[in-house]
Amino acid sequence: MAAVSSSFLRVTARYSFFLTLAVAPWFYGGTTSISIVVIDWLLAAVLILWIADLIINRRAPKFPPALIWIVVALLIIGAWMTFNARSVYDAEFATFMRLDRLVPRAPGSVDYAISAAWMIRAALLLLSILFVVDLAREGKYLLQLWGAIALAGGSIALFGLLEKASGAKALFWQTPIMGLSSSTFFASYYYHANAGAFLNLVLPFTAGLALRAFGTETKPLLRATWLTMFLVNVAAIAANTSKMAQLIGILIFIALMWQLGPKIARRFSRSERNVALGGAAAILLVIGAIAATTHLDQPVQRWKKIGEQISVDARWSASGVALRTLPDAGLMGFGPGTFRVIFPSYNKSESKPVTGQWRFLHQDYLETVMEWGWVGSFCWAALFFGGVIAAVFALRKQNKYRKGPKAEARGLKGEWSWRRRLILPMAMIALSGVAIHALVDFPLQIMSIQLYVATCLGLCWSSLRWNNAS
Repeated sequence: MAAVSSSFLRVTARYSFFLTLAVAPWFYGGTTSISIVVIDWLLAAVLILWIADLIINRRAPKFPPALIWIVVALLIIGAWMTFNARSVYDAEFATFMRLDRLVPRAPGSVDYAISAAWMIRAALLLLSILFVVDLAREGKYLLQLWGAIALAGGSIALFGLLEKASGAKALFWQTPIMGLSSSTFFASYYYHANAGAFLNLVLPFTAGLALRAFGTETKPLLRATWLTMFLVNVAAIAANTSKMAQLIGILIFIALMWQLGPKIARRFSRSERNVALGGAAAILLVIGAIAATTHLDQPVQRWKKIGEQISVDARWSASGVALRTLPDAGLMGFGPGTFRVIFPSYNKSESKPVTGQWRFLHQDYLETVMEWGWVGSFCWAALFFGGVIAAVFALRKQNKYRKGPKAEARGLKGEWSWRRRLILPMAMIALSGVAIHALVDFPLQIMSIQLYVATCLGLCWSSLRWNNAS
């Protein structure tokens, strides 16, 4: 009976997580307060089921020690800053109301409410990384996760193309305001750059799955599905009006060709490569046909104006204001999620304040230092870039020692399956793309993108524990 309960919990947790991956981008990308709460609850349900399964099955999953230390450090820093908060921001009167503190002279958040809400999300995302690390240890679950990411990304891409093709003035289920036309939305996202960052995140996975479908024995329907997802993904990035997202999409495409090209050359015969080249030409024709019906002229026109837009873009001035706050942020920062309440105070003291409302800084790294200080930012950097480095180390080790007697001696109990050797570089490329995008925008502040980044990080960190050929 216990075994049945454990199996049920494990399966339910896994498919609940796949459901969350689908809901997150479709529910406004997790950019509204309601959507964030819903995604939080879905992740909480997944984690409760997972932990219950571990308890019932008396199973202790193995995690890289460095990952555990980083997760614990981030939770402790965030929790301390929240519970030792020095004030709560009163938006109506634009003032900070002081609170009684646990340790008055110790660092604390400038807004208890915002930091508490942000830490709930952070805790769920950090535990989700551990969940993915445990999930990815079995090859069949890894493939299911891969498919869930590709389907979610492909559906969002298709929806965005349908919006462009129809000339929609707002999201399909919303009524456009009379006399106003907005071109800053795409698919279910209000801001096209967020949509572009999401599409770039899933692009390596749709590309890799399309390649795998043609490199292994796969049913024709599945081959057609994964190839379609990839084509639609590429077309959506081209049709999106975010210039930075398009530029990063090109860089990702180049990285994919560099990574997948040798695999295609080794995997396929000369006749199959000729078929692939013919297919690539057909793909370009299809993308051109899609572009003709999806108003590709809009992003082209935006590229023509890039010179004049860069010189007047307020994000550079806002970044300058943020830089001047860092001495006051110190080692521990102003508190998780508090940028939107601390930035106006510093902006007002500038000789030429930046106009507009700034919920996020268009520079994720600066915003992270403001909110988490140098200590917390170091931990986040260790989590993100440490995951990429861990994946590089695991991949190089596998490639070097996967054959011959040295493999077993060095702890590699067999060669990785093709799915593992393919999905890991795809996760690394996806994370590299969002890391570049974070230099000029705020993708790492968006819930749906955070969830997919957490998933990619889980894959990267888990590669250190991939000791079998499944």
